Amino acid sequence: MASACSDSPIFYAIGRRLMTDTPVALITGAAKRVGAAIAEQLHGLGWRVLVHCHRSESDAQALCQRLNAARADSAHYLIADLADATAVETLAEQAQTHWGRLDALVNNASNFYPTAFGDARQSDWDSLFASNVRAPFFLSQALVPTLARSGAGAIVNIIDIHAEYPLQDHSIYCMAKAANAAMTRALAKELAPAIRVNGVSPGAIAWPEGSGEMSEAMQAEILRSVPMGRVGGVAAIAEAVVFLLTGTGYITGQIIAVDGGRSVWG
Repeated sequence: MASACSDSPIFYAIGRRLMTDTPVALITGAAKRVGAAIAEQLHGLGWRVLVHCHRSESDAQALCQRLNAARADSAHYLIADLADATAVETLAEQAQTHWGRLDALVNNASNFYPTAFGDARQSDWDSLFASNVRAPFFLSQALVPTLARSGAGAIVNIIDIHAEYPLQDHSIYCMAKAANAAMTRALAKELAPAIRVNGVSPGAIAWPEGSGEMSEAMQAEILRSVPMGRVGGVAAIAEAVVFLLTGTGYITGQIIAVDGGRSVWG
């Protein structure tokens, strides 16, 4: 009796079913740092990942190449400027159609830089609120139908403990993250029971780069208020996200602080 070969109808149907059954996550800002760690951990659990980026295409491409080398057709990157409303709509369309399903959205992308009171500009407000609040809200709204169809859809928003404990000279950023926290709780009520919505609130995880870079003095000041006495590393955030997506089906509307105990320090 001949065995089924790769081009037989039976083999093709089984292969397509298995591919369709594989969960898919879209992670914004996933080319490096926290977003990349989330993508890697979910991929390691058998998920397919959609890696969103804006200016870090080379990093996103390298990440996807590495993940696809481990498992074919398991990672794909999408480029979008989250400050552009039309680009957010296009990103949602691409995410829903690439593999024909979407099980999780992780709103990780975030602009971060100081805006000292008295020198802040309206363009700073627009930039910080666009990436931290507006884009996550409208991307979530656009993806609700597909997330609901999965039967276990979930959204995780990456917030910040500075939503509750403001950081000096970062008032607009802190307000934007506070709005993100409120959005997390509000959408948990709006979307239950079809879609769970939770948040992860990082503390001192990895020092910011570029325009948001912190001085050594500020880093030392922050660590003095962290009981664990060290930065947590990006894997700590990825672990919390993975738990909210795969380790529980009965948590919604919650924000987990991953901060080495800083939030209990006061």
